[in-house]
Amino acid sequence: MKRTFSAIAFFLLPVIVIGGMWILNRDVTTRNREYPTQMGVSPAQLSQTENPVLPNRMTLQKPPKGTIARGFMPFHYGSEPEEAKRAGAELTNPFESNDENLMRGKYVYEKNCMVCHGTTGGGDGPIIPKFPNPPAFKTEASRSLADGELFHVITRGRNNMPPQESVLSAADRWKVLLYIRELQSEEQNTK
Repeated sequence: MKRTFSAIAFFLLPVIVIGGMWILNRDVTTRNREYPTQMGVSPAQLSQTENPVLPNRMTLQKPPKGTIARGFMPFHYGSEPEEAKRAGAELTNPFESNDENLMRGKYVYEKNCMVCHGTTGGGDGPIIPKFPNPPAFKTEASRSLADGELFHVITRGRNNMPPQESVLSAADRWKVLLYIRELQSEEQNTK
C-alpha cells in the first residue's frame, strides 16, 4: 500500500508542479487558442454575394410579408382630413399627464414647435413675419379636436405645417400633445 502510494505520488507530483508552473508562467498579452473556431467566428455570407443554397441564389432575401422593422410603429392613417377624424375617434393618448411627461413635452415643444406656434401656443412665433400664421391652440376649434386628431396633425402635417413623423418619435409627439393641452388649460383658467 505504501509502495503504491509512493509510486502514484512519484508520477503525480511532477505533473502537478509542471502544470502549476505552466499556469503561473502564462503570457496574458497573447490571445487564447480557439477550438473549434467556427463557433467563435460565424461564417456569414455577404449580403450581395451569390448563395447556391437559396432558391434565387441571392444571400439577401426579401423580408416576409407584413414584417415591421424593430422600433418602428406603423401609423395606419393617410393625410386626408377624413383620416384625421378617424384617428381622432380611434386614438387616445397612452401617456398620463404627470410632471415628467409634461417636462419632456415642453422641451420638445420649445425645440420644434415654438418657432411657429409661439411660447404660449398663440400662433405668434418668431417666424410669423415670413410665413402665414399657424393656428393658435387657444381657439375653440383647437380645443375641440380630439387627442387622436391632433396627434394625426402633428404626425402627418396640415396646410403649411410639415409632418413631424420623421423628426419626432411617437412618444415625443404624444408628450407634446400633453403640453399643448396644458397650455390650453392654462389659458382657460386665466379667463
